Amino acid sequence: MEKSRDIVITGIQAWDIEIGSNCKNIAAEMSKKHRVLYVNPPLDVITYLKNRKDPKVGKRMQVINGRQQAVEKVKENLWVLTLPIMLFSANWLPRFLFAWVNKMNSKRMARAINKVIQQMEFKEVKLFCDSDMFRSFHLCEEVENSGFIYYSRDNLMTVPYWEKHGSFFEPAIMKKATMVATNSPHLQKLASGANPQSFYVGQGCETEDYAKEGLSKPKTLESITGVLVGYTGLLSSRRLSIDAIEQLAMDRPHYQIVLVGPEEDCFKKSDLHKLENVHFIGSVPPSELPAYVNAFDVCINPQVSNELTKGNYPRKIDEYLAAGKPTVATYTPTMEVFKDHCYLANESKEYAFLVDQALQENCTDRKEKRQEFASQHTWANSVEAIWTNFNSIAV
Repeated sequence: MEKSRDIVITGIQAWDIEIGSNCKNIAAEMSKKHRVLYVNPPLDVITYLKNRKDPKVGKRMQVINGRQQAVEKVKENLWVLTLPIMLFSANWLPRFLFAWVNKMNSKRMARAINKVIQQMEFKEVKLFCDSDMFRSFHLCEEVENSGFIYYSRDNLMTVPYWEKHGSFFEPAIMKKATMVATNSPHLQKLASGANPQSFYVGQGCETEDYAKEGLSKPKTLESITGVLVGYTGLLSSRRLSIDAIEQLAMDRPHYQIVLVGPEEDCFKKSDLHKLENVHFIGSVPPSELPAYVNAFDVCINPQVSNELTKGNYPRKIDEYLAAGKPTVATYTPTMEVFKDHCYLANESKEYAFLVDQALQENCTDRKEKRQEFASQHTWANSVEAIWTNFNSIAV
C-alpha cells in the first residue's frame, strides 16, 4: 500500500480557470490517495489594475481584505488556497532587479503557505510545481519539504513573457528539483540538460465522455451536410497553420471544415472566413465537445511546426482517438507517440490526400484499436509514473 503523502501544488493556472488544466487533473488524481493543498497563483498589482472588475479578481480581494476564507475544501482530501497577499509585478524589470523583487514575492508566498500547512498539520510535505518558475523559485528553501517535483508541460521559452527571465530561471529551478516530470519525450530531452533526473510521465485525458456511443449531433451542425472534417480547441496562429486549413478547404471543396473553439485575431482576420466550406462554430462548453467530435468523419490537428509545438502534448488527439475517429495531424516529435494510430502530414499540401486516405481506410477494427490506445492515457497512469520515478530517487 502506497504511503499517504501531504502535497502542496503551485502553478500558473488557478483552480477557477475555465479551460482544461493538467495541474488541476493531477491534483484531483493525487487527492484520491493523498492530502493535497492546491495554491492559486497570487494576485499581482498589474493584474489587479487591469482586471479589477473581473469576478475572480474580486474574490481574491475579498480574501486579501479578510472578508472571505482563504482555504476552501473542494473535495475529499483536496483544498484550494487563495493567498491573502498581492505580489509586486516585476517582469518588466532588468534581471538583477527582477531577481530581487521575485525573491521578496516568493518569500511572502512561502510565509502564507507555511501558515496554512501548519494549521492543517501537513508533515513531510512534497512540493509539486507546475511551470511556476518565478513565484515558486524559492519555495523549496522557504517551505520545509521532503521532495520537490517540477512539472513541464509546454516549452514556455517560446512565449515572450516567459522567455525574458525564464531562460535563466527555468533551468535554475529545474536544477533545484528532486526530479522533473514532463508530459512529452521532447520536453524530457530539454529538461535533462538542467536536471538528469527528468522523466517522461505521459499525459492523462478524460476519454470516457468521448468514447460514449449514440451522442446526438449538435444543432449547430445539422445544416452542414457532407463529409465533416473537424478541429476542436483554441484557434491560434502560434499553434495552428491557417495555410494548412485553407489549402485543405480549397483542395477538397466538397469537404466541410468545422472549427470549434475561440478565435484569436489572426484567425478572425484570415481568408478562411471567405471560404464557403469552412465553418466557425465558436466557443462551446467543454461538456458539449464530445458530441462535436462524435459528429466528425475525420478529425484534424494542423499544427505549425515550431519550438512550442515540438514538445506540446496535444490532449485533443487522445480525445479524437477515444471517440474512435480517424485523425490527421502535423508531424512533430511528440506525435511519434501517436504514429501508429494517426496519419501524419509533413507539409500542408499532404492534408487533403491524408484525409482521403483516413476516410477510405476507416473500419471497425481500426476504430477499436484507436480507442484502446487512448484509454491507456489516464491521469491515474500519469500520476503513478510520477511517484514511481520519484521513489526511485534517493531523496
